[in-house]
Amino acid sequence: MSYNFKEFMNKRERLAGGHRMCAGCGGTIAVRNILRGLKDEDHAVISSATGCLEVSTFMYPYTAWKDSFVHNAFENSAATISGVEAAYKAMKRKGKIDDNYKFIAFGGDGGTYDIGFQSLSGAMERNHDMVYVCYDNGAYMNTGIQRSSATPMYADTTTTPVGCESSGKPQNRKDLATIIASHDVPYVAQTTFIKNFKDLHTKSEKAIYTEGASFLNVMAPCPRGWRYPAEDMMKICELAVETCYWPLFEVIDGKWILNYRPKNKLPIEEFLKPQGRFKHLFKKGNEHLIEDFQKEVDRRWRELLIRCGEEI
Repeated sequence: MSYNFKEFMNKRERLAGGHRMCAGCGGTIAVRNILRGLKDEDHAVISSATGCLEVSTFMYPYTAWKDSFVHNAFENSAATISGVEAAYKAMKRKGKIDDNYKFIAFGGDGGTYDIGFQSLSGAMERNHDMVYVCYDNGAYMNTGIQRSSATPMYADTTTTPVGCESSGKPQNRKDLATIIASHDVPYVAQTTFIKNFKDLHTKSEKAIYTEGASFLNVMAPCPRGWRYPAEDMMKICELAVETCYWPLFEVIDGKWILNYRPKNKLPIEEFLKPQGRFKHLFKKGNEHLIEDFQKEVDRRWRELLIRCGEEI
């Protein structure tokens, strides 16, 4: 499909200003730009797992959402929206509703990778005509920056604090996009905020208008949790892509497609250094930790190249 940046950015806003999210929050940037994938004439029903996004955009009786919004628990955003989608199809068959609706669930990594994974897996396996969007900020930010299974190795969080007995989170982050792709759904993609947002905009439109279940994993940096100046968000996202920490790819009907390959792959230090959660890695004697991190990034990058049929 053709891409026109001005056309996408001129679409009406479906998330109102005045919400309570932090300045520079990646979650709201993800929401605003994903909802631009909707056609103006289409309606949407949106659910959100409990988290930063939900508690800051919906506080009864006030809401920042201009489409229908369902408040649900931490663990069941996917179950909620899949149930609404099933009810809509039944009403459509009976001629009780004519308008076109799309069904979109949002969740942070805590409500997606961890607490909400069961309902997400079920909704994907049933292949509901819906989109699930994970705005991945790499920790439970809403409740105090605790580690999640999306938290990268060696990150300093309140539940994996760095000290004389700990170098941060000891485990690698879960590769959720690959796990969802194994559910054999029509569309899976990984993206973030880079350049003129073409990758995010086009993948959002594909996800919304692909029949059946779609999943978007969007890296949405958190200035507070990652400890970097909010104005550096685009730089952080670019470094994540250029170091291959966060590759851009999609899986369409089982076919893996690499969307971007850096001409000069940067060392992982470039991504880690601007973030306060990794400052301990650059202390003398911790060089081996950066080497471990680099090895894991390289391993996953090689596996992705193989899946996409790219030259290694």
